[in-house]
Amino acid sequence: MKKIVMLLPFILLGCKPNASLVSKPIAVTVNKPAEILYKVKENEVAATLKYLSSDELEGRESGTKGMEKAADYLEQFFIKNNVKSYFSSYRDTLSDFKGTAYNVVGYIEGTDPVLKKEFLLISGHYDHIGLAKEGVNGDFINNGANDDASGSTAVAEMAKYFSVSKSNKRSVLFVFFVGEEKGLLGSKHLAKKLKQQNFNLYAQFNIEMIGVPMKRDYLAYITGFEKSNMAEKINEYTDKNSVGFLPKAEEYKLFYRSDNYSFYDVFKVPCQSVSTFDFENFDYYHHVSDEFKAMDIGHMTHFIQEMLPAVTKMSNSPTQEIYMN
Repeated sequence: MKKIVMLLPFILLGCKPNASLVSKPIAVTVNKPAEILYKVKENEVAATLKYLSSDELEGRESGTKGMEKAADYLEQFFIKNNVKSYFSSYRDTLSDFKGTAYNVVGYIEGTDPVLKKEFLLISGHYDHIGLAKEGVNGDFINNGANDDASGSTAVAEMAKYFSVSKSNKRSVLFVFFVGEEKGLLGSKHLAKKLKQQNFNLYAQFNIEMIGVPMKRDYLAYITGFEKSNMAEKINEYTDKNSVGFLPKAEEYKLFYRSDNYSFYDVFKVPCQSVSTFDFENFDYYHHVSDEFKAMDIGHMTHFIQEMLPAVTKMSNSPTQEIYMN
């Protein structure tokens, strides 16, 4: 998640906000969710997350060798799982960054002759903040397991699912963004580029920091809760109270602080992020202790599995079923 300066004092000191975080109820329409026979495997979730957050990648700062290694891994993941490159290669190189940095972009074409011309975008950022100036107990690597190797892992697993299930009438674009920590640079670049190419975007489902669970009556929260009916439709599609409203997300304007905003700003369609980092359940935001060992793999696997009916329905629903309020 893009750096939130006002939060760092209490996050890095391990303090927690004592403001009330009351969820806002969402009516769940009784509707049969998409039947998902595919099972997400914990060991495969762990393998991707472990590599992306490994010391070898040195915190995946944009423009570094660590970022390059992460991009190589994600590109090979697409190739292995038969996800096509959207451009001439999987790499969308940024033109406004001092080093070499690129988004990793792939897609699975839809099966419907009409809907395949329209895209659902599933995304997460794979960059992080690199090496710390001051280490902790000799550790200088900001591994970024939660932020946002966890979200990138979920995107990878969803790409694998669609490549196997062939269940999408609408085309699905999968993007691992770079430069999020530098000011949403990767998503701003790609949104502008796709707009110039008359890209037909239906909605964006962005995944941010899902490495640890919340102790709430819903699985995850969605940013920009009241800007569209996406939360309501996700809960209808899963037939569960899967996403809810987190007051802190509105207070800290998280809708504007992740890669969903770049696409909303350009395309003016529902573009939102889902997260399970609620400011109470994880003390290591932008900290060297944001490591693989701190992640809950079972929770991550459950999150991905529970969201599969939602992204499946989103890739098959009639145009404008999800819309701006």
